[in-house]
Amino acid sequence: MRGFLLFLSFAACSGATVEAPRSPAVVAPEPIVATAPDSEPGSALAQHAQALRDRVAGKGFHVVVEEPFVVAGDGGEAAVERCATRTVRWAVRMLRQDFFAVSPDRVLEIWLFRDAASYRKNLRELFDDTPISPFGYYSPRHGALFMNIATGTGTLVHEIVHPFIAADFPGCPDWMNEGLASLFEQCGEADGHIFGHTNWRLDGLQEAIRDGSTPRLSQLVATTNAEFYGDRSRLHYAMARYLLYWLQQEGRLRAFYRAFRDGRAEDPTGARSLGAALGTARLDDFQPGWEKWVATLRRD
Repeated sequence: MRGFLLFLSFAACSGATVEAPRSPAVVAPEPIVATAPDSEPGSALAQHAQALRDRVAGKGFHVVVEEPFVVAGDGGEAAVERCATRTVRWAVRMLRQDFFAVSPDRVLEIWLFRDAASYRKNLRELFDDTPISPFGYYSPRHGALFMNIATGTGTLVHEIVHPFIAADFPGCPDWMNEGLASLFEQCGEADGHIFGHTNWRLDGLQEAIRDGSTPRLSQLVATTNAEFYGDRSRLHYAMARYLLYWLQQEGRLRAFYRAFRDGRAEDPTGARSLGAALGTARLDDFQPGWEKWVATLRRD
């Protein structure tokens, strides 16, 4: 199953030519632009947007409402508008349709900084913060997604997933949270649904498979926060992503997400729900066949 492919990086938002260090997102063509009710004067989003405009007046930022977010960027009005409609609006619509029954219950901001220098400077000056990633990150403390949009929109789609999971799936374990977000950091639309494509994370996973150094799947889903984001975090991300990629390819991902979310009280790690979706009573029995399958994949 394949949909159209349109690789959107900062170049597509601004007209600039930028070499992205990670795979950009694959997103839908520009949608029809219509004013959302939440952007009308007097709404919480409109009020938040106006307060944000007042805060950054004279600093070169354009601010636009794209429900449930207020989007601010310093790459020029046209670039910000295009990223808001072509990436944010599309991703939110696709993710709600397929996964998220509940949306964030507060206004969140998306900051699209035009390059690495703007990203560092404005995080320091506006938020007294230091980037934890050269690409971007979601900060629940600030209620904001911060992006160095020159690296492409892949990280933007990735980070949009996180506040939706926080609202829709409280207590979601890290492997599932990051696995789903990572799946859609390079994505497209196929048959009217969001669809993750293979990406740069495949290389490290295939190397670990060749070396025989992958942890057991039962260990992956049982990782604590400290373990998941520890020394082997890149491999954990990749394994989680390509587990969900397998489910996607088999047409089982959306049902698995719903089953895991709805049964989280009895299945906090997701091991039982994942086993049912994979068709196995033991995750580790599934692993050899899955690793052979992963070894055959190629980057899109």
